[in-house]
Amino acid sequence: MREYATMKHPMKASPSPSTIAFDQVESMAKAQIQYWLQQVLEAEVTEFLGRLKSQRKDLVDPGPGYRNGYGKPRRLAGSFGTITVQRPRVRDTEDPFESKVLPLFVRRTKELGSMLPELYLHGLARGDFELALRGLLGEGAPLSESSIDRLKAGWQQEFEAWNQRDLSKLEIVYVWADGIYVKAGLEKDKACLLVLIGATRTGQKVVLSLTSGHRESEEGWAEVLRGLKARGCSEPRVLAADGHLGIWTAVGTVWPNCQEQRCWNHKIRNVADKLPQREQASALVLLKAMPYAKTKAEAERLRDQFVSRYQRSHPKAARCLLDDWARLVTFYGFPRDHWKHLRTTNVVESPFATVRLRTDASKRFKKVENATALMWKVLMVAEKTFRKLDGAVHLRDVMAGRNYVDGVIVPLNSPKEIKRAA
Repeated sequence: MREYATMKHPMKASPSPSTIAFDQVESMAKAQIQYWLQQVLEAEVTEFLGRLKSQRKDLVDPGPGYRNGYGKPRRLAGSFGTITVQRPRVRDTEDPFESKVLPLFVRRTKELGSMLPELYLHGLARGDFELALRGLLGEGAPLSESSIDRLKAGWQQEFEAWNQRDLSKLEIVYVWADGIYVKAGLEKDKACLLVLIGATRTGQKVVLSLTSGHRESEEGWAEVLRGLKARGCSEPRVLAADGHLGIWTAVGTVWPNCQEQRCWNHKIRNVADKLPQREQASALVLLKAMPYAKTKAEAERLRDQFVSRYQRSHPKAARCLLDDWARLVTFYGFPRDHWKHLRTTNVVESPFATVRLRTDASKRFKKVENATALMWKVLMVAEKTFRKLDGAVHLRDVMAGRNYVDGVIVPLNSPKEIKRAA
């Protein structure tokens, strides 16, 4: 019973450096961590009782309590693997001894907890998921079907709390919206995640909302936006989204001063789909050049060139390009450094690229709420790696409502700015 608690320092029994094999390094490191953690637990008891092990009590002012052996060997799983320690026990004390280093019932470290959704991100089914963890943590890892189920239940609670969090301290400048099909664990008539990601005044991208619903539902998107507003989310300067989403009517109602930018990727695909296969290659060259034009006037010249070429032979493609053109060029009224972020919804689609390809891991979820919570957890992992917006220094002027023409700020002493200020 006391083999772990009374272990000798592992390094004292280790071979000399000249005889250490590479395959021994990891086991030696784990042994060192195990020894160190056990010593920390011993030190906690010493501090709690006020005296070292085997040290007699003071006769004048003896502290209460005695050491009372050790609990059963206990496995702790972490990113370093699985180690085994024993919690010291005490008796005859007014207050129970509670370890701060190894709290009761804890079986894994926080680092391991953040690793679990990353494994789901790679599309591991339950059997493969556990097999992967065994490979990382060893056969002694404290894992079971019930512990994994409790883990997922915890994610659901975290997701519900996240959906109620206060957003009033976030200064949101831009928002990207998209409806992401994941085809796993969601109801057939709601097999889509309505996702909004915002950029703050510092340039940091944050996930604002994630819920299951219909891409084309105006009321569904309106409910999402009203929920954000009720929790204190500020009105952004621009919202970028696909033109076929039901969000546009909702934006005009909930965020009436927010400017609107349609995603160029979606628009280019929509236009190309209305052309025969033999015409698409040459048409795409012209279409892809439009959002990269250095000025709004240059983009319009390329638009007119496309319309002139295809209006007679393929009027639907020309009409599709002209439809809602004003929303396609909104980004020209904002800093040039922000154009690559604003003209598409890649900010939303990129984090979901892997998730959309690997949705088998979610099919075992019988409840819609559990599947949505899993996708949220995966997105929270991805959020940690979100890159800041380029040119974040310009966001202060954008927040202040400064005018930009073709990506260049209009000077404050210009006639246009003076007239606007008046």
